[in-house]
Amino acid sequence: MMKLIRQWASKVKRTVLGDQVVRRMPLWYNPALHMLDTLGVVSIEERRAFGEGRLRHILRAAQKTAYGRQCGGGLQLSTWPLLSKEQVRSHPGAFLTVPAWLTVPASTSGTTGTPLKLYRSLSSIAVEQAVLDWLWRAAGLDPRRVRYAVLRGEDIKPPHETAPPFWQVDLGGRRMVFSSNHLNAKTLPHFREALQRFQPECLFAYPSCAESLCRLLLSEEEALHIPCCITSSEQPSPHLARLLQEVLGARWVDYYGQAERVAFAYALQPGEYYFLPGYAIVELIPVAESGDDILYEIVGTSLWNRAMPLVRYRTGDLVRLPKSLGEREVEEICWGLRPFGGVEGRMGDYLLSPEGGVLMGIDHIPRDVDNVVRMQVIQERPDLVRILVIPDKGFSEQNIAQIQHNVALKLPPSMQVTIEMVDELERTAQNKTPFVIRRF
Repeated sequence: MMKLIRQWASKVKRTVLGDQVVRRMPLWYNPALHMLDTLGVVSIEERRAFGEGRLRHILRAAQKTAYGRQCGGGLQLSTWPLLSKEQVRSHPGAFLTVPAWLTVPASTSGTTGTPLKLYRSLSSIAVEQAVLDWLWRAAGLDPRRVRYAVLRGEDIKPPHETAPPFWQVDLGGRRMVFSSNHLNAKTLPHFREALQRFQPECLFAYPSCAESLCRLLLSEEEALHIPCCITSSEQPSPHLARLLQEVLGARWVDYYGQAERVAFAYALQPGEYYFLPGYAIVELIPVAESGDDILYEIVGTSLWNRAMPLVRYRTGDLVRLPKSLGEREVEEICWGLRPFGGVEGRMGDYLLSPEGGVLMGIDHIPRDVDNVVRMQVIQERPDLVRILVIPDKGFSEQNIAQIQHNVALKLPPSMQVTIEMVDELERTAQNKTPFVIRRF
């Protein structure tokens, strides 16, 4: 049932009706957009007052969940313990305030290969769209009329199909969605011609995909004109802004968020990120020292998803700040009044195909796979990939078939894939277990 709802939601959001009625439902969308405009120009005291008011509604909802009753949190954020991703992964139903069938389900593997089920209220989806539209407006674009191209992890056609088109157009002709996993030196002319015909005002991309497109164009001494590029979901390389300007003539905008939607930050200038006030309550918890800096973990509490309120959720993402900053200055960062350099530790998990393409969306492989503790993807050589699986109770051939299905959506037939059941994953020299390991 949940899988059918996810498929329905995926199709609806590509239509004009779904875009206007679901994602931009006026009842929730319009007030959210007004709220973002208002909070962007007020003091820290006013931002804090609004956030604390919304927080009380969320904490009251969270108190009614099985998790809330167990931990006994009150209406003060400090009375709630820090919440780990593993707790949510293990018992997602314990965080629901309504039956799952009254929500819009989602899933993610994060950066660890651990499947995570999430549930969203319709109002939170509209608020999320208002946040994205606010950002597009800040970038000088009209989100309701802009023509834009998408170069992220969408599955447009199976990897073994090597003939164009590698894209599809939806939203009444305003959006052209590309298959980034088909982008390589051989297919570049098709991508370039399609973009030239479509003439997008904006490229919406993973940073690594945008960089791959630019470098391929540079290697062919080609260029395109796309006025703006908005990226997210990965840590961008330091030279991405310069590369986009040189090859596309594009202004670069980046934003940070997660599927759990407990924090949102954006950058309109390279290296100047701001947390968005009104989106969530952000806490920065110091976890380590590094020279003259302190590394803080981003801990967030969503202010809008009453269906699955996550309180003091540990994202695992880090922010580096100078030791010289005082408590007041760190608070100003949390409320979006002072910039920070960016989120560290979020690099794109990608594979390299034998044809030379950068294969994105590898973190989709664990999606919708039940009865799995963790997964890991190891690329031994361009044509050989091993998928390590720590199975949970109930793991079966059906779960293997789902992994194989997900793999077929992302990897071409030229890559041999083995699925191995293991007791533990491979570790790096730093004793870490990354989701993707490339041996070459």
